[in-house]
Order: sequence, then structure tokens, then C-alpha cells
Amino acid sequence: MSTINTVKLFDIDVHNLTMQQTVALIDAAIQNKRQVVHNCINANKVVLIQKDEALKQSLKEADIISADGQAVVWASRLFGTPLPERVPGIDLMEEIIDHAAKAGYKIFFFGAEEDIVAKVAKIYASRYGKALVAGYRNGYFNKEEGASIAREINASGAVILFVAIPSPQKELFIKKYKSQMPNVMLMMGVGGSFDVVAGKVKRSPRWMQDNGLEWLYRLIQEPRKMWRRYLLGNFNYIWLTFRAIQQHKNKKK
Repeated sequence: MSTINTVKLFDIDVHNLTMQQTVALIDAAIQNKRQVVHNCINANKVVLIQKDEALKQSLKEADIISADGQAVVWASRLFGTPLPERVPGIDLMEEIIDHAAKAGYKIFFFGAEEDIVAKVAKIYASRYGKALVAGYRNGYFNKEEGASIAREINASGAVILFVAIPSPQKELFIKKYKSQMPNVMLMMGVGGSFDVVAGKVKRSPRWMQDNGLEWLYRLIQEPRKMWRRYLLGNFNYIWLTFRAIQQHKNKKK
């Protein structure tokens, strides 16, 4: 993975890849039986890693890091090292699932509420066939259950694991237990993607996605849950971006 060009943003090496290039890189890793961890960076995660060193370290250790948010792509342009496009986690998940069905890779779905993850597994099994789904489990567990969950996933026959629990829990779970899941070749955090697939949360229209307004659509849907993340978080992200740009300019002098 080190041979792939990266762009340094907020002290994170983001891979300079399109969606299709990312899928191809993941498929090559699976075929070569090389375990990889995919992670992504967006405005919210940029804010979180300023105070969470464990999250930052787990992010930096990922094999593939994609720009999930349009705000990160815009920042790359301001730095003079533009990324080709955003690679949203949910869209990448859909692309990987479609490819997995054709290639015969099994998937384990881990996260969200029980009824949500069960519905997600049912949707994809209906769309691609039951053989696609190695298993599923909700995202509610205590520290003592982590190792047994990892063993369950590893024994399921899954080649791909999608983890739909919040940050930093999903990153830390993958980092802690990936060595206990040697049969799983791709581990990828997908945040709230299961809620969208199951229809619990609606995704914004395409024009809002392309213009960096997905956060506003989500805020309108769940204002009490999301106001702090998006209103305060976006303000912090803008400040961090301009501070990083100034530091970048100073280094060039």
C-alpha cells in the first residue's frame, strides 16, 4: 500500500484514489490474501482526532484511507494537492458488496441495532443471494464480549467485515481484534451506513452530496442528536483547516 500516492491532510496520509481504483486495490489485496483495513476521513473525524490520540493512531495505521467528505476534498485543493474525488463510505460499501457478490466473497455485517442489521443482511441476501451473507450481529456489546465477537466473525467464513458502530469505537475494535480475525481480508468501518440501507435514515439528494451539504440534510432529520456534531463540529473543522493552511504556507517560506 505504501507505493500508492497519498496526500497529507491534517497529519493523515489520504490515498489519492478514485472510487473504482479503491475497489480494485481492495480486490487485489483479497486475491493475494493480504489483510487490509480501510478507513476514511471526514470533517467530523478531523475534529475528533485533535483530542483522541488513540483514534488518530488507528486511523494512521489503516492500509487504505479515503476522503469520505466533500470538505476534505476541498481542503486538499486549498493545500495545492487535490484529491480526484470523494469516496463516501456508504458508496464504497455498496461497490464492494456488488463486487463481492460477483467474486464469491462472503460478508459479515456488524453494528447498529438488531432489527436494523438483520434488515440489512436480508436486503443484501435478497438482492445478491443468501451465500453473500456470512453472518451479522448488532453493535451493542461490552468489553468482555469483544474477543468472542471477533472469534465469531473469523469462524463465519467472511472475507469482508463491515463495522457500523460510531467513531472511535469502530476504529479501536478493528485495531484491537484484527489479529484475531486472520480469515477476514478486508475490515472497513461504515458508520451509519446500515441505518441508511435499512431506511431508518434518508440520504440527502445527490446535489447536496456533491456540494458538501449532506450534514445539513442529516441535521434536519435528527436535530437533537446531530446539532453538536455538525454545528460546533463544522465550525471547529473550518478553523482547523485555515490553521493547517497557514502552517503549510509557513513551512514553504
